[in-house]
Amino acid sequence: MNTRIGFCCKWLNDPSECGGMKVNAVDRDLNGRSTTMRWLREHKDEAEQRQWDIMNHNTAAAVRLIERVATLPANRKMVRLGSEMLQGYTEKDWQAWWQRTEIQDHCARIFAPIGEAARRLGVRISFHPGQFCVLASATDDIVDRSIDEFEYHADMARWMGYGSQWHDHGFKINIHLSGKGGPDKFLKTLDRLSPEARNLIAIENDEITHGLDSVLLISHRVPITLDLHHHWVKTGEYITPDDDRAQRVLDSWRGVRPALHYSVSREDLLVGHNPGTRPDLQQLLASGFTRSKLRAHSDFYWNSAVNEYALTFADQWDIQCEAKGKNLARDQVAALLDVVSS
Repeated sequence: MNTRIGFCCKWLNDPSECGGMKVNAVDRDLNGRSTTMRWLREHKDEAEQRQWDIMNHNTAAAVRLIERVATLPANRKMVRLGSEMLQGYTEKDWQAWWQRTEIQDHCARIFAPIGEAARRLGVRISFHPGQFCVLASATDDIVDRSIDEFEYHADMARWMGYGSQWHDHGFKINIHLSGKGGPDKFLKTLDRLSPEARNLIAIENDEITHGLDSVLLISHRVPITLDLHHHWVKTGEYITPDDDRAQRVLDSWRGVRPALHYSVSREDLLVGHNPGTRPDLQQLLASGFTRSKLRAHSDFYWNSAVNEYALTFADQWDIQCEAKGKNLARDQVAALLDVVSS
């Protein structure tokens, strides 16, 4: 079995770090740094140097993170990189600065080692722009800004050496199909993206507006990222790998091994729930729980029954774990995969 179980964005060494690492914590240099637009506005004399320092740190940290992930067993060589690499890349006060030739050339130099390390070491990487990236919005200004945000991620991917081919090395830039414009508006916007962006985009079902049936309407143009938790929150269904819709998701990747997203509702929400039993959405809603609360990701994978369910997809999918416990939570799922595979 060639399945990889990944985690998102940051390395943790202890459960207490779910809320953030201390500045002097061990392995802090594996994780990115950030600032705020307010700080940059209020410290104009120091702002450009802060930008240089953060971009250099964040790209070097990404290489170190990939190198750390590469020391793990083969089924754990997968990690999503954070979007905070370049601060304010699409902000109006900084867009011109980031587009300066010397800045773009420097970015190309410092991002290249990230992609080189991932390919050389066999680590699958990806991006996931935030939910404010709404390519199917009914508002044209929001679409324009969303294109800028998506192309920011495409720029980083291109500097890393991805995007010349369809999802080369399994790289994806994943977003939700958000916005009232729906599939039709998305397909119109898709044609406005750069070739690299179109080669790397993947669309995920969500739990509010555009569920799996909706995103499958665009599967002839883009690969679909199946999110198991979103699908459960929207429908109450534990979809199975042999479901026709799941097979259509597989087909949308055109021979590239797909990645799905896996999360569960928070352990401090479903207090006392039997971890050996899958949560029943209809029973929970009847008991007063809301979808908005149930959608939130847990710190750790506390429900063994749902973990076993998620691993029924492992034959054909890689699994991206979305939990606050990052690599520590991922290890819970990967350890179960080891048992199932032995």
